Amino acid sequence: MASRYTSPSPDTQERPLLSGRTVSRIGMAVLALVLVTVALAAAGRWLGQKIALGGHTQSKEEYLIEIGQDRLALAANTIRFREQRRAGKTERVDLYLAWPEMRGYAKDLKARFDDVSRPDSLIFLQLSQSTMSRDMSGRLEPIYQRLFDGKAEPASFGLTLHHLRPDSGYGREVILTSSPTGGAPYVVRCLMPGQGEPATSGDCQRDIRVGEDLTVLYRFSSLLLRDWQHIDAAVQSFVGNHLRDERLDPGQAAKMPPAE
Repeated sequence: MASRYTSPSPDTQERPLLSGRTVSRIGMAVLALVLVTVALAAAGRWLGQKIALGGHTQSKEEYLIEIGQDRLALAANTIRFREQRRAGKTERVDLYLAWPEMRGYAKDLKARFDDVSRPDSLIFLQLSQSTMSRDMSGRLEPIYQRLFDGKAEPASFGLTLHHLRPDSGYGREVILTSSPTGGAPYVVRCLMPGQGEPATSGDCQRDIRVGEDLTVLYRFSSLLLRDWQHIDAAVQSFVGNHLRDERLDPGQAAKMPPAE
C-alpha cells in the first residue's frame, strides 16, 4: 500500500508561535507599562506629600504685599491660605504662627500645625487696612464700658473680667482688661469655654494698630491668657519687623483676589 505521508510544503512547515514583530510589540508594551507604573508611583508620592501638607508650605519665599498705606515682606510659610501667597495689593492677609517661636510652618513644627488637640500651639493673625479710628484698647471707654453688666470680677494673670449685657450682641463673650502703668489699657474679647467644654484655638481675640494704617486682629486660645503680655508684644514686634518702606514694582501692583 502506498504511503499517504508526504513531506510538508514550505507553507505548512512549523513556525514560531510569536513572530519577531510580535515580540517587539510586546516588549514595547511592557516598557510602556513600566514607565506608566513609575510615573504613577511618582505622582502618588507627590500627591501624598501634598495631602500630608494639607495646604501648608515650608517655602520661605518672601512676598511684598501692600495693604492700604503699608507694605510688608511676608514668607510663604507664614501665610495661612494658598491663594494669598503672592505679591501685590490686597485688602487683607491671614497668617498663622507657632507659639512661642512666632515661626511659620516647618517640618519640625508639623505636629503643632496639624494637631487640633493642641489649641494653644498657634496664633492666628489677620492684617487689613484700618476701618475704625480706634483699636480695641481705644474702644474700651467709649464703647465697651457702656456695655458692661454688673460688677467687674478679678481674673487670673492680672486681668479683670467684665460681663456684657445680654442685648449687647456679643452673646457669651466677656471682656478682659488690664491697666499697665503708663500705657494704654489691655483689652481682649474672649468666649470662655464652659464647664466640660474644651478651649479652642481662637476663643480670644484682640486688635491693635501697627504701621501707618494697619489693623492686626489676632486670635489665640484662652489657654494662653497666662501669656497675654508676651503675646501682645510678640505680635507687635513680628508685624513691625516685616514692614517695608519700598513700593511695589508695577508688575506686582495687580490686586490680589479676596481671601476666602
